Amino acid sequence: MAQGYGINRRVVLHNDFVIAGPPGDPARIKELKSSVDAFKKIAGTQALFMSRGDNSGTQVKEKAIWKAAGINPEGRKWYHETGLGMGQKLNVASEKNAYTLTDRGTYLALKKSLGLIIVTEGDPVLLNIYHVIEVNPEKWPKVSAAGSRAFADFLVSQEAQSIIKVFGVDKFGMPLFFPDAGKKED
Repeated sequence: MAQGYGINRRVVLHNDFVIAGPPGDPARIKELKSSVDAFKKIAGTQALFMSRGDNSGTQVKEKAIWKAAGINPEGRKWYHETGLGMGQKLNVASEKNAYTLTDRGTYLALKKSLGLIIVTEGDPVLLNIYHVIEVNPEKWPKVSAAGSRAFADFLVSQEAQSIIKVFGVDKFGMPLFFPDAGKKED
């Protein structure tokens, strides 16, 4: 947006990140509401932590939490960067009895095959907001600006927002995303 490649950024929906870990919770973080405090305890106890290590949005969020905790985990024996996508990283964390940061939807989708539980959730820092951004026709004259606009308009439409509101409820007992079209980001 700052460089002008996209225009008309709009909020579409949100979900959240959670910290998943072994059922025995060796770092004793289950009762903590603060993800920063949870990361501090993981580091303090040197409990195994699996990171995506791929510069994804999840890892960007993870790095922000480590920074807020005043800890640089890179190179530490207990901190491993997998270089894998979310699902594969969750499987590795499960196999190694490690903690990890994950989006709730992927965790719920794989929960039955994982030996992990949600140990920290509900911290506002863990909010994951999704936007739609139209292509700027001045920067990209060969791209369909009308198509970009139509897609963005659909995502924030009543129809799409109604689908988002119930997506996942039948399978997981809760929606995987929450509709936010028309809301202010704050």
